[in-house]
Amino acid sequence: MSRKAAPSLQYAALPYRRRPGGGIEVLLITTRETRRWIIPKGWPAPGLAPHASAQNEAMEESGAVGRIGERSIGFYHYTKLVPGAAVLCRVEVFPLEVEQQLPSWPEEGQRLVQWFEPQAAGEAVQEPELSALIRNLAALLG
Repeated sequence: MSRKAAPSLQYAALPYRRRPGGGIEVLLITTRETRRWIIPKGWPAPGLAPHASAQNEAMEESGAVGRIGERSIGFYHYTKLVPGAAVLCRVEVFPLEVEQQLPSWPEEGQRLVQWFEPQAAGEAVQEPELSALIRNLAALLG
């Protein structure tokens, strides 16, 4: 009997900012190789809580810094291609209210970084579960 391996766990930040007069915008970044739109994410960082790991990824990949929620607002799945394999990943998502974008950051120049209306951001990403989280972000934030 074959058993499917449990998905590998990653943590992501969903960076957003409130617009004057209401509404929110979402920050997306591109992957380094395929240039698909995604949110900052990565493997758990040793010694960091899940939300802090997500916050660190956002700073490294987009220069976004701010207040991160300590509770996940949901998750999505995707398949990460690594040399010789395809790894199913479950990504826990934490909301990050962006207070500033640093003038430079570790992965600057390796990715595109752009603010989107939530509906447009939901259409830009390929993962259906992530798309739903982005489009429902305002309701999830309360």
